[in-house]
Amino acid sequence: MLRIAVPNKGALAEPAADLLAEAGYRRRGSMKELVLVDERNGVELFFLRPRDIAVYVGSGTVDVGITGQDMLRDSRTAAEEILELGFARSTFRFAAPGTGERSVADLAGARIATSYENLVEDHLAAHGVTATVVHLDGAVESAIRLGVADVIADVVETGSTLRQAGLAVFGEPIMTSEAVLFSRPGLTLGEDASRTLDVLVRRIRGVLVARQYVLLDYDIPDELLEAAVAVTPGFEAPTVSELHRAGWSAVRAMVARDDTNRVMDELYEVGARAILVTSIQACRI
Repeated sequence: MLRIAVPNKGALAEPAADLLAEAGYRRRGSMKELVLVDERNGVELFFLRPRDIAVYVGSGTVDVGITGQDMLRDSRTAAEEILELGFARSTFRFAAPGTGERSVADLAGARIATSYENLVEDHLAAHGVTATVVHLDGAVESAIRLGVADVIADVVETGSTLRQAGLAVFGEPIMTSEAVLFSRPGLTLGEDASRTLDVLVRRIRGVLVARQYVLLDYDIPDELLEAAVAVTPGFEAPTVSELHRAGWSAVRAMVARDDTNRVMDELYEVGARAILVTSIQACRI
């Protein structure tokens, strides 16, 4: 069986569980369930702390895992990213009181509080900066007020938490991050597990595409067909079928979900009618 490490809690847990469920894998019955065997799909799901997943994958205890790129890099574990998953997007940045312009070079000799000690140390070393990195497990926003640090480095999503603490980000982002499916470099699997991994990647990719697109159906007079197809070229090409009504065709095409209403308006102006939108649950591209 293919062994998969999945986040057991935090911001990564629910989106990861939803993604796997949409891809056809079993969902655990309760938060206390730490191991789930999905015999039908040939996988074992291990629910682990997001920060520990890189360690388990890197040691070969499990074959592949889902975690954030920031946690992966902070673990300093050699890893091969297989697929970006499109959720848990964030930016990792420095922050301090005030709004003055600062750069990483200005951090020489500073005390920097963070929950991502290795990530920050590696970033400072890459810029030739020597500073003291103070490791905290959480709530780094209070470190400056409590006199533990001069600067913090933390994940920034909206920035509201930092503003409430009287802090402002500065300098270039240390990194941007999102959830990824990854393995250790040079992963070798048996024939069955290798096939199961290929299916997993194909299914997840299909779900990600399905989330980005919808199916658009419409009827169009034949003399306007080319103009309408120019508006909806589809993922590869639209499907065009002859209607029972003479001189009309039915068209079906994949359209980017975010563009749906704009495309519908353009089609109506071209002359299309009976324009319908259908969500895609999953696909294979």
